[in-house]
Amino acid sequence: MQLKDSLSLAFRTVKSNKLRTGITVAIIAFGIMALIGIITAIASMNQSLAESFSTMGANSFSIKYNDRMIHMGPRQREVKKTSRNALKEKKSNAHKIITYQEARLFKERYTFPAKVSISLSGPRGVVVNNDKIKTNPNISMQGVDENYLLQSGYTLAGGRNFNKLDVQSGRSICLLGNSVAQKLYGDNTLRAIDKVVKVAGIKYRIIGVLKDKGSSAFFNADNVVLTTYNNIRRLFPTDGTTYNIGVMVNNVNELAPAISEATGTFRPIRKLAIDEENNFYIDKSDSIAEVFMSSLGAITTAAAFIGLITLFGAAIGLMNIMLVAVNERTREIGLIKAIGGTRKSIRTQFLFESVFISLIGAIFGIILGVMVGNVVGLFLHTGFVVPWLWVLIGIVVCSAVGLFAGLYPAVKAARLDPIVALRYE
Repeated sequence: MQLKDSLSLAFRTVKSNKLRTGITVAIIAFGIMALIGIITAIASMNQSLAESFSTMGANSFSIKYNDRMIHMGPRQREVKKTSRNALKEKKSNAHKIITYQEARLFKERYTFPAKVSISLSGPRGVVVNNDKIKTNPNISMQGVDENYLLQSGYTLAGGRNFNKLDVQSGRSICLLGNSVAQKLYGDNTLRAIDKVVKVAGIKYRIIGVLKDKGSSAFFNADNVVLTTYNNIRRLFPTDGTTYNIGVMVNNVNELAPAISEATGTFRPIRKLAIDEENNFYIDKSDSIAEVFMSSLGAITTAAAFIGLITLFGAAIGLMNIMLVAVNERTREIGLIKAIGGTRKSIRTQFLFESVFISLIGAIFGIILGVMVGNVVGLFLHTGFVVPWLWVLIGIVVCSAVGLFAGLYPAVKAARLDPIVALRYE
């Protein structure tokens, strides 16, 4: 019996036992669907995170008064400090928030060739309205300067940016985020320019409209109203509010020296002695994304483990079905041996049957898994994602499962005595 004959016979046998094949294929398909579906969903989440946290470019960093407190796993144990170090930290952290004077002094003294931006968080959950329409109370105000748009990744759809005179005077002018402008003025957002709206009950003249920044399920960066930080200081309570400092260099290769010079510039402003620790933090633009993505990597590992357990169960089920097939076809095996079939050809036929069933399950599982995973992508507004590496891994693993599950039944079938097999009832 030639190899093509074994393939043809194995295919016809699989095709003729539709119920048995369908049940086994379903078991394998669900295991692969769970694995590929979770991996595809995680890939969509990674893509959405990369877009969500691109508020600054790769050549930007910010200076904040405290580190980002993100805990997506078990909290690490705190290292006990000596009393001397504890006193130094307590002294250096006695005044944590970054004040207006400190931010302004940093912008004046920082000599590295880079753009420095100062921003201040304003009230959140405010309502913006014109004479006819008002938004939901989910709009955030941000006080910024003339460099903020460049440093944060916003682009003007129309109108103009703030200038230094706007920042210094703190007059009531604003830039509307794309979602806010669409809510108030429809798809033609440029109609908003030079109109007057009320933000938290205060009148502002619109000098520009921002382009859509590509909001995701994690953030809506377009539900925002930008004004100058001096306007926020003038009209809203800012006691205890910290200022954020953003720095954008011309080239990503200049990032490390820019951070070093920023640290050296800001320490005297914060009145830190040589032996005191920094009481501010340098935050790169992709730091949060890295934390979330590393956590999603752990979820990927867990998903792979769950998928492998499911496939292990499917392998046991496939092996049982193949053993049943050997018992049912004992007389057929004896006949094949009687007309000259070798052990190798019989073993090959049963292995082919097992691998066929496993690969059919893999194909259905991969298709279903990609479809299910991309449902998450629809909610996150990401593109169609296909995790090709995991698709290849799924095919290889299913082939291995088919070989593993079919090996013992194939060997058992090949070892049958033809005389005993022909007499089997």
